[in-house]
Amino acid sequence: MRFDLVTIFPEFFAGPLQHGIVRRAQETGLIAVNVQDLREFTKDRHRTVDDRPFGGGEGMVLKPEPLFQAVEALLGHSVGDAVSSGSSGGGSRSGDPATAIVLMSAAGKLFRQETARRYAKLSRVIFICGRYEGVDERVAQHLATEEVSVGDFVLSGGELPAVMILDAVTRLLPGALGNEDSSVNESFAEMGGGRIEGGASPAPTSEVVGQARALLDFPHYTRPAEFRGWSVPEVLIGGNHAEVAKWRRAAAVEKTRRNRPELIGQAK
Repeated sequence: MRFDLVTIFPEFFAGPLQHGIVRRAQETGLIAVNVQDLREFTKDRHRTVDDRPFGGGEGMVLKPEPLFQAVEALLGHSVGDAVSSGSSGGGSRSGDPATAIVLMSAAGKLFRQETARRYAKLSRVIFICGRYEGVDERVAQHLATEEVSVGDFVLSGGELPAVMILDAVTRLLPGALGNEDSSVNESFAEMGGGRIEGGASPAPTSEVVGQARALLDFPHYTRPAEFRGWSVPEVLIGGNHAEVAKWRRAAAVEKTRRNRPELIGQAK
């Protein structure tokens, strides 16, 4: 099985990948791990990967161009644009049902043990590690096959959550553990065809999710205003702050309903 980690901090992974089960799985050839420096896909001398958010607000947002190009280079093909893949962002994206492109995001669906079991059946997982205030929403809509969070809290980036998932998936692969029963008789293991519900872990880039804030973060966009035919919502460019706030609230509700519907009842 292959894991790719797209990041602006490739040196982050020097330690976590060199210990325990993950190290042994690499040594035996059970898994292959590739760390991809996102800045290799920038065009300017400053190797810029982020820009200011449309509509105003704090922080910076990771740009779509280097992320699309990095993932496409890993896949070996383009994922298309608004014309070729449809306005809804359809298409296979990864081009292979055995490959998942996972955007690590605090506004994503919760990662659970059942998610780890599903990933363990794949041949490849590409992790997009977010940073700063967030990632341009077009990455979530038209590049990633899914958006995943590891808990109702916020970390500085997606690298640590990606390592956690990589570890959780690796230990489920046949041959990864000394005793195969170790992954069966443990927390969140399947029991009698069902499963034990359980939460998990941490997440990257975005707003706090949970009782203090019942909604997920609203979608973020940055320059360019149009990318491969996908445009930034017009309201974010118009300069009407009241309308921007109204749109962001509605968009946050919609995203929460899509990714974390159980939180809707908590929203005030």
